[in-house]
Amino acid sequence: MPVINLKLSGEQNSALAKELALTISTLTKEVLNKKPEVTVVTVSFVPKDLWFINSESLTELETNSFHLTVKISDSTNLKNDKAKYIEAVHQALLSRLGKMHPVSYTAIEEMKADAYGYDGLTIEYKWINNRKK
Repeated sequence: MPVINLKLSGEQNSALAKELALTISTLTKEVLNKKPEVTVVTVSFVPKDLWFINSESLTELETNSFHLTVKISDSTNLKNDKAKYIEAVHQALLSRLGKMHPVSYTAIEEMKADAYGYDGLTIEYKWINNRKK
């Protein structure tokens, strides 16, 4: 159910992408209580000379950055859970990637259950049918 897009500064690195996909999936399960078997993570890399903060490249700033978005079903997590997740993601990436610009974002996008789904069915439909079992 969660769809996670992680954008990292730097050159493409498949081993790092796999490691961070596991880390982010684990945090998503532990903090937001989401099922790993329906969690999708995509990782992309942007060269530091093409990533700008206040019109300065990360190459010039001599730092790293990331932008993570996670789509979850609306109203399935409390504000406190979301705040913990944002902090946990930042700390995990900081500890793995080293020097990190403070303008590194985590965005939680809450999708309405009737407008979001997988396997051809909405989350709302799945939720209603799972309650009947």
